[in-house]
Amino acid sequence: MARPIKETPILTGADAEAFVEEMERVDSMSKETRTANRIKLLEEFNSIIKKIAVCL
Repeated sequence: MARPIKETPILTGADAEAFVEEMERVDSMSKETRTANRIKLLEEFNSIIKKIAVCL
């Protein structure tokens, strides 16, 4: 049987302000920056996968 989904907490104060600032920063990111971030993330992911594969 599935567990009930907990209610999402409401952000207030400094947490809410930090969230809004981060959302605005991400929304204004250029396509080139998004692509560079995606490439960097994939490289890090592949590195971690290779390390795990060596251990098996």
